[in-house]
Amino acid sequence: MKTILFYLGLSTLFTHELDAVSQSEWRLLYILRDLPEEISKNTFVALHVPLFAIIFWLVFNENINTKKWSRIILAAFFVIHAGLHKNLENHPLYTFNSPLSQGLIFGAGLFGLLYLVAEYVANYASQSAKINA
Repeated sequence: MKTILFYLGLSTLFTHELDAVSQSEWRLLYILRDLPEEISKNTFVALHVPLFAIIFWLVFNENINTKKWSRIILAAFFVIHAGLHKNLENHPLYTFNSPLSQGLIFGAGLFGLLYLVAEYVANYASQSAKINA
């Protein structure tokens, strides 16, 4: 169940990134917002290639600890990312107002939170079993 929650959060965040291109999210980001439109758009899109490659490498890593902590950190980012969007909702250039955009942003946050709770419960149960053994 925990893995499914993480996969749903990751998929929702990645789908949000597709939506972010249609919403011109680079206009809200430091550095990119100060560049010419075409350069900032292309940079925003191109930077997702190494970003996604790094994410895939970390969260599907053969090293169990690398995979575990990468998933925990990324799930926490899903929650933080939703908070950042909530904080930006009154910005004049913010256009993520559709039900789809909101569902993707806050859905990823919810899946991230549920994953973190599931991870905590699994770790707590594991520690309790060790103590009782």
